[in-house]
Amino acid sequence: MRLSPHMAVMQNTAQKAARSLLRDFAEVEQLQVSIKGPGDFVSQADMRAEKTIREELARARPGYAFLMEESGASGGDNWTWRWIVDPLDGTSNFLHGIPLWAISIALQRRHPNGDVELVAAVVYNPASHEMFWAEKGVGAFLNDRRIRVSARRKLSESMFATGIPFAKVPAKHRLPFGRVLSSLMPKVAGIRRCGAASLDLAWLAAGRYEGYWELGLKPWDCAAGLLLVREAGGHATDDQGRDLGDLDDEVNVVAGNQHFHAPLRELVHNALTQD
Repeated sequence: MRLSPHMAVMQNTAQKAARSLLRDFAEVEQLQVSIKGPGDFVSQADMRAEKTIREELARARPGYAFLMEESGASGGDNWTWRWIVDPLDGTSNFLHGIPLWAISIALQRRHPNGDVELVAAVVYNPASHEMFWAEKGVGAFLNDRRIRVSARRKLSESMFATGIPFAKVPAKHRLPFGRVLSSLMPKVAGIRRCGAASLDLAWLAAGRYEGYWELGLKPWDCAAGLLLVREAGGHATDDQGRDLGDLDDEVNVVAGNQHFHAPLRELVHNALTQD
């Protein structure tokens, strides 16, 4: 399949960063790891991957701004194009030898009227050789195959994904999460916690899940995945139904196929606003 110039740059960049990550993954016991916070690790692998991605994207598209997990925002406030990058989503999985981690790269465009939209996305899991990618108006793909969200409409046959709160998650998110979980659990075929938000959203886009929710995500956790779900025919918003185009702060994400997005969004919103 012939890729657009932007997409070719994004996929080539992800593949280059993946080479060093795969080498480190094979020797994960020997990585030097520093603790950034409870349950939130930064490894040498993470930092090397981010450096590679920044260098490759900046060389290919000089002048584009960045929003990256480790190094933050750069490139000025009046950007027209901005990369949003998580060089290693699922760091804890990576450091425990679990092959569920990904490189996530998204591209935003700001229009003259100030509107911001996601226009391209890559979520690459090197351990499984799965390259999920999408461009606005083009569709969503897994490697060279077009993907669509699931058509399932029965809760009893449906799988949902989420991010279970852990040590660093603020207390304000724990009770709402529990409310949603306790409501869904008796009704669905299963609820999964993959450990990488970008992969959860990519798998939803590929029809492996019917719905997904998580509270307090950072932009780099979800930017690429949001576009993947939308281009695969699903819906991805916050709990109030906003499309999250700006992605300048923490967000609550609710995504699903055409049958489950609305009721899941309502359930999450009610859990957050319940006294």
